[in-house]
Amino acid sequence: MEFKDLEIFQMVAEKGTITGAAKAFNYVQSNITSRIQKLETELNTPLFNRHHRGMSLTPEGKRLLTYSKKILLLTDEMNKAVRCKNEPSGKLDIGTIETAIHLPKILSAFVKKYKNVDLSLFAGVTETLEEDVLNHKLDGAFVTESDFHPDLVAHEVFQEELVLISDRRTAALDELKEEPFLCFSKGCGYRARLEAWYHDQNITPRKVMEFGTLETILRSVAEGLGVTFVPKSTVAHLEQNGLIRLHSLPEQYSQIKTVFIRRADTYLTSTIEKFIETIDANKHLSVEPLRF
Repeated sequence: MEFKDLEIFQMVAEKGTITGAAKAFNYVQSNITSRIQKLETELNTPLFNRHHRGMSLTPEGKRLLTYSKKILLLTDEMNKAVRCKNEPSGKLDIGTIETAIHLPKILSAFVKKYKNVDLSLFAGVTETLEEDVLNHKLDGAFVTESDFHPDLVAHEVFQEELVLISDRRTAALDELKEEPFLCFSKGCGYRARLEAWYHDQNITPRKVMEFGTLETILRSVAEGLGVTFVPKSTVAHLEQNGLIRLHSLPEQYSQIKTVFIRRADTYLTSTIEKFIETIDANKHLSVEPLRF
């Protein structure tokens, strides 16, 4: 059995057809078919159910897929460890929550210094990003601190004060209790904090409205659509310009940390090492907030 056989097996399982796998590898279909048949002969069991819609895994195929993913992940780590050089290079996939205000400084410093790294950024909420790091879909992610899975290690980036914000016409906190709550999807750390405050105050928001971007949420609050809970550093200038009003909540709800998480059991390449060094060197620098 060769590693390439396992790679082809995984691709057929993912695509569901020989044709799809052949296109992905730029192989002829007969090559894919023969490699799958060879693997089934070596293991003495069918790995796929063949039907008119394509191919689906048998119970034995599903079992092999679990081991195959582990084997190929370890192989990739082995190659990184053996080929590791002092100069970071290769692909680096990083996740982030929308409100990581220090992120542009960190990314800019890293990309300018290490030009051989192909860095890609993926936005999401904390719970989703945590799952993606655990499942090796991301090399690391900037998220809000929580009780993480034991397979993750967290590096502190900065601490924030969260504030409840409303349009400039609303002066008292009591006036906001029935306002619509504008937020990101479930799994957002800021949303969880405000929901905890609502719960402890026996408040039920009249409406919860989910948005995809921070800018849309802030614009909507400024227009009087509802309230939201965000880091003070991202909106202080909007208050200074008279666009919104800030409302403080008790420390147990408002104090929150942003951290960088990665898997604890993966090989720490020079690329990740230098990325963490860049975080440490830039996390305390001042940044320009979002403006509109």
